[in-house]
Amino acid sequence: MADVTIIGAGNMARGIGTRLIAGGAGLQILAPTRGHATSLANELGGGGGSVTGGETREPMTGDVVVLATPYDAALEFTAAHADELAGKVVVDITNPVDWASFDRLVTPADSSASEELAKQLPETPVVKAFNTTFAGTLAAGDVGGQQLDVFLAGDDEGAKAEVARLVEAGGMRVIDTGPLRRARQLEHLGFLHMALQDRLGSGFGSAVKVVIP
Repeated sequence: MADVTIIGAGNMARGIGTRLIAGGAGLQILAPTRGHATSLANELGGGGGSVTGGETREPMTGDVVVLATPYDAALEFTAAHADELAGKVVVDITNPVDWASFDRLVTPADSSASEELAKQLPETPVVKAFNTTFAGTLAAGDVGGQQLDVFLAGDDEGAKAEVARLVEAGGMRVIDTGPLRRARQLEHLGFLHMALQDRLGSGFGSAVKVVIP
């Protein structure tokens, strides 16, 4: 199983990290503040050596790098670390929502967060994943006894296969939606899922699920 570096130490980092650890991946948590990173690393690893924490300026040890940050922070990180990310697989989980208005996405209509990040990483495959799954459901591993679906999009089939292995090892089901441009639809789906929470009253505990008879 591949080693993974998660950039960020928030709720999504905790949820994704929980699933990755359950699947046997080695994990490195990097955050702007070492204390936040090491605190989450200790929580996920129970003080064991399979999870480490550090600052974002430190070298990334994972073959797969998960950007568990807001979209603007992901843009800043990839711009600053493009050379170091070359040859790795980058997983973009972001939904580029205009948080001030909460009524639109900030990316161009003919693009997505993943595609904008990929423009900054010409030597690094980018895979969209986890943008429709909420942090609490990832930590729990299911919703109402139902396996979580993780939708992937990407242009590099090898990179998608590597991410798919991590997802499946963590007990989730992969739905491959096709090329990276499908991230546009996934980001609208992720935004819709968030926007429905008040009406559903689910407290960010719901899941987007494909049911096949």
